[in-house]
Amino acid sequence: MKHPDDNNELFNRLEAEMATDSTTPTDGAVVDLDKARSARSESADPAPTKSPDPIPDPSGDSASSKSADAEATESDEALPTLVDSRVPTVSGPGLLDRIKGSKRLDVIPAWMKSRAEFREGLGWLAGHAWHTIAFHAVRVPFLYLPKLIWRSPRGLVNTLGKVGRWTTDAEGEALRQHAATHEQIEEYLKLSRQRDRRVRLRSWVTAISMPLLLALSIFLAFGAAPMTQAIAVFLAVVGFGLAGAPADAPLATRAVIKTEVQKLTSDIVVKAMASIGIGQIASAVAKGGDGIKFAAPITREGPGWRADIDLPLGVTVADVADRRARLASGLRRPLGCVWPDADPNEHEGRLILWVGDRDLSKTGMVKWQLAGARRHDVFKRIPFGVDPRGRAQSVPMIQHNVLVGSLPGQGKTASVRVLACGAALDPSVELWLHENKGTGDLDALECVSHRFVSGIDDDSIKYAADSLKLLRKEVMRRAAAIKKLPRDLCPDKRITRQIADKRSLKLWPLLAVFDECQNVFSHSTYGKQAGEDAEFIIKLGRALGVVLVLATQRPDKDSLPTGISANVSIRFCLKVAGQLENDMILGTSAYKNGVRATSFRPEIDAGNGYLSGAAPLPVVVRTAYLDDHATNAIAQRALALRKSEGTLSGHAAGEDAGSASAGPSYDLLADVAAVIPADEERVWNERIAARLAELRPEVYGGWKGENVTSALKPHGIKTTGIAGTTDDGQRTTRRGIVRADITAAIAERDGNRGAA
Repeated sequence: MKHPDDNNELFNRLEAEMATDSTTPTDGAVVDLDKARSARSESADPAPTKSPDPIPDPSGDSASSKSADAEATESDEALPTLVDSRVPTVSGPGLLDRIKGSKRLDVIPAWMKSRAEFREGLGWLAGHAWHTIAFHAVRVPFLYLPKLIWRSPRGLVNTLGKVGRWTTDAEGEALRQHAATHEQIEEYLKLSRQRDRRVRLRSWVTAISMPLLLALSIFLAFGAAPMTQAIAVFLAVVGFGLAGAPADAPLATRAVIKTEVQKLTSDIVVKAMASIGIGQIASAVAKGGDGIKFAAPITREGPGWRADIDLPLGVTVADVADRRARLASGLRRPLGCVWPDADPNEHEGRLILWVGDRDLSKTGMVKWQLAGARRHDVFKRIPFGVDPRGRAQSVPMIQHNVLVGSLPGQGKTASVRVLACGAALDPSVELWLHENKGTGDLDALECVSHRFVSGIDDDSIKYAADSLKLLRKEVMRRAAAIKKLPRDLCPDKRITRQIADKRSLKLWPLLAVFDECQNVFSHSTYGKQAGEDAEFIIKLGRALGVVLVLATQRPDKDSLPTGISANVSIRFCLKVAGQLENDMILGTSAYKNGVRATSFRPEIDAGNGYLSGAAPLPVVVRTAYLDDHATNAIAQRALALRKSEGTLSGHAAGEDAGSASAGPSYDLLADVAAVIPADEERVWNERIAARLAELRPEVYGGWKGENVTSALKPHGIKTTGIAGTTDDGQRTTRRGIVRADITAAIAERDGNRGAA
């Protein structure tokens, strides 16, 4: 479609108007079309400049001039006004603003500012040096020395031959022969005289040196001390052995074989980008351009190369990530070495292309940073693994929920174990572990778990479903408890470290792990209710210190309800089969945006996955690995911490952690206060047990006085001897409590000392 300013179209319109306009003079006046065109071009200017002094018509025909002006004016009014000027106005930030907005490079590299990375680098360097020294030290007496002895005779012959050639000036023989062959008489005479002088001098040197060397050898052989003889033999063997070494058989072998990796250059990147099938780049390269722009020089970053690239207009990083395999082919590098990422601080067309020296899957096991730590604070991020550039990646737990998914055998349970071990090193965390595939992958942490089950049978599934019911009631209890807290203690109505440390509030962090959760959610009897409970917990529990970690190998709508997958804040997806599974774990449109866990190779990339929600953009992470021995060592440290701080509870303490009908769904202190009248200041524990059994038989049935004593002890309520009268009228003293202690404990727990 042509623009209204098109000259031909306007000219045609003007002629039509002139032909049909009744006001146009019909007396045969001639219209100057050149002026009309000029007027039209001036009317297209959004800010026309009118001359204060009109230029007289050269023809002197004022009527024609007025008619043309009138036609031009009418035409100007009919034409649209352009929004912007034909000449672009230069605008933008000033020099000072551009300087302020410029990006400053780090003075000290990031790896030097990170204590862990710096320590790891020094450790690697020390290990490399020690390996090289040890490698050659072992081979000196058994390989290198025998080689030198074997090569010494040949080295002696080579040395004598070199001395003879030097004495006779044999190295100049080729030049003399060339001069004689080509009849270069003058050159030949000069070379001959030079040879005569050299041979004369060198013969004297050789004649004097050889007897001296022979005499020195005889002295060392028969007259020198044994130590001197040993040193002389050693030097002779080394010297003649090196002289006798063939050119293609060096004495020492390499301790480390270096991987030769081609340096990443702009030419290589341009050719590779042009080969991945993006039309804008390919067409620009075909015309002799680059198609892309480099925002910064290609630099070395970690174990690889980094290129900051501005893509053509309309091309996004997701378009390049979608063609990662083609890009790896264009760069002639393994797929696990090529990682295109977006820059969260720039526009959508800024690509950070990182090309590693080694395939991520071949970098070996990642050591967990907390493997040797004594304790950890769960309110801080838990180390999780490393990204392809070798940078440490961590996961926040408080106020988050975690979903882990993959095909079987890709490292899902190992990832869950890392998070569970990080939480276990915080003695304030209450662990609920449910491993519903029955392989015992989390058995080492049973000793610190408040609730624990390992199995795939119906009883184990019911136990996990009951845990979700209990967690739902616990979330409701915590919500009511936080609501009562003073504003200065809990201004945001969220669990903090300060609140968690107040044990009387019972608001410590609670981490519940459900490995192979699809076995729970898809169960014919318990699955539907379990899914509803999990969705409720995920939506409300994160601010109350209740964290769910769900792991599944079958992410579909039946095994993982959409209400759960849509509300989880942190997601980790290892290798999955297709787009549906990818988006179920990583979120809707993740596959479309280039975040594709389907690109990981089965078995080869086990342990590699996309981590979403823990950083501004999804990032590929190779998780740390903890074997059974390391996990057990961490569990024992966690157990010692809990024993020393008195936080061991539930299953780990040998107690019944409760079921769906008997757990944290009742308030023991409130029940005790309810069965003790206000006028009864002191009461025996056995009477409290009987009254509690009458109040809640399903909870307190079968309780005796000692049960009351042990149940109230964690709340700081001590028993004492209380005198009283039995039912048959006898006076005696038995163990009991003071009602005021109960009311004081309730007031302290609720943060209101005045409450009774």
